[in-house]
Amino acid sequence: MILEPVLAFSHSVLEKRVQPGDIVVDATVGNGHDTLFLAKLVGPAGKVYGFDIQEIAIRRTKERLEKERAGQNVVLFHCGHEELLHRIPEKDHGKISGAIFNLGYLPKGDHTIITKPETTLKAVEGLLQITAPGGVISIVVYEGHPGGKAEKEALLDYVQKIDQTRARVLMYRFINQKNDPPFCLAIEKTAPAPDR
Repeated sequence: MILEPVLAFSHSVLEKRVQPGDIVVDATVGNGHDTLFLAKLVGPAGKVYGFDIQEIAIRRTKERLEKERAGQNVVLFHCGHEELLHRIPEKDHGKISGAIFNLGYLPKGDHTIITKPETTLKAVEGLLQITAPGGVISIVVYEGHPGGKAEKEALLDYVQKIDQTRARVLMYRFINQKNDPPFCLAIEKTAPAPDR
C-alpha cells in the first residue's frame, strides 16, 4: 500500500529526521513500542527521554526494552509529559531532533486515565522550545474515546496558530474511514523560539 497507516506514517516522519547519536523524546511511553523504536533509531550513542504518568506503563516499557536489550540509552520519567521542559537536562535543550506522542489511553490499561488537552498543549509547547531547528514532533491523535474530541479540538486550534516562520504543521488523516480513526500531526520546527 502506498498510503501508510497513521502509526507507520508517524514513525516514517521521524525516520527521515532522526540520526544515530541524536536526542529524542517519547512523551507517552505507554507499552514501550515507540520508546523501543526511538532507542533503535538513535542507537547506543543517542538518548531517549520517556514520560508516562502510569507506573504500569513505565514497568511495561522497561520490560520491553530489557527483552530487546535496547534500554541503555533510555531515561524514563514517571510523571506527566507536561513536566518535560523541567525534567530534560538543560544541556540537551535545543538538541532534540524528534519527539512522539500517542495520545488517548494506555492500551490494555485503565481507559479512564487519558491524556488531557491542558497537559498535552503544555508538553507540545515545551518541546517546540527545546527542539532543534529541523526537528520533528509527531502526534498521533485519537478522538474516539471520552475526552478525545476535546483534546483534538484544543490541539488543532493550537497548531493552526503556530507562526509559520517558527514551524510547519502537517495533518495526515484518512477522511473516508468510520468511527473516528486516528490521525497524525507532524510539526517540523523551522526556527528557534522567540525571545520571551
